[in-house]
Amino acid sequence: MTQDVKESFGSPVGSLAAKVRTLAPSMTRSMQRVAEAVANDPAGCAALTVTGLAELTGTSEATVVRTARLLGYPGYRDLRLALAGLAAQQQSGRAPAITTDIAVDDPIADVVTKLAYEEQQTLADTAAGLDTGQLGAAVTALAGARRTDVYGIGASGLVAQDLTQKLLRIGLIAHAPSDPHLAVTNAVQLRSGDVAIAITHSGSTGDVIEPLRAAFERGATTVAITGRPDSPVTQYADHVLTTSTSRETELRPAAMSSRTSQLLVVDCLFVGVAQRTYETAAPALAASYEALAHRHRTSAR
Repeated sequence: MTQDVKESFGSPVGSLAAKVRTLAPSMTRSMQRVAEAVANDPAGCAALTVTGLAELTGTSEATVVRTARLLGYPGYRDLRLALAGLAAQQQSGRAPAITTDIAVDDPIADVVTKLAYEEQQTLADTAAGLDTGQLGAAVTALAGARRTDVYGIGASGLVAQDLTQKLLRIGLIAHAPSDPHLAVTNAVQLRSGDVAIAITHSGSTGDVIEPLRAAFERGATTVAITGRPDSPVTQYADHVLTTSTSRETELRPAAMSSRTSQLLVVDCLFVGVAQRTYETAAPALAASYEALAHRHRTSAR
């Protein structure tokens, strides 16, 4: 990893951008307006007093202060200093000046450029906002689990299958039931020493929450991978891993962009587990590669 990338992920201004994108959807409408103004024009907002920002966003000074605190700053003065730093970073040329809105008549080359930037930003925001303490605890639980169930619906269901296949290839027992009824009947068989993982961007998908709650009530270690850290699914999660997502547009629904950040978290979990179980994981991976090798060879003619 280059020094520039390390600075992008670890700097206060990078963390601020990630927090705004991650937390804005769970804020009140008035707080969203403040957060959007901060994200869209850091330089302009940095020049405003708390009263000025409240007037600009049609909110109150109290709302501005609450938004600042939700973003992790003691008060508006601290947020304003961070915004000034972000503005300086953008003016230095390190932040790409690009709009990610995709129009119906955009040339395909522009679509590629915009989507590539959006994916990069989503991954950077997720990495900056990911709680490594929670991640490490989830890895520990997975590495020692008797069995792991992973729940997801729709696009999140594809991510659930991806994690399950990865765990299976290193010799762990894992299931990703696609039928919601089967997910619940599987969950009630879990107990202490097992792990249940719910993947839901909204955090409010009933077909995912129900089996996670059943697993939680039976003593399994539970993990929620979600874009909404204050959503209903987190009530039944021992560990919460927060993902980021790009702004939803007509041509790019949330499910598409959220999958990118979910896959990053899944890969982090898998690599962490593979590290912890390397003595058994490495031979298992080698065996799986060998078992499938003949399917990838072209026969000589």
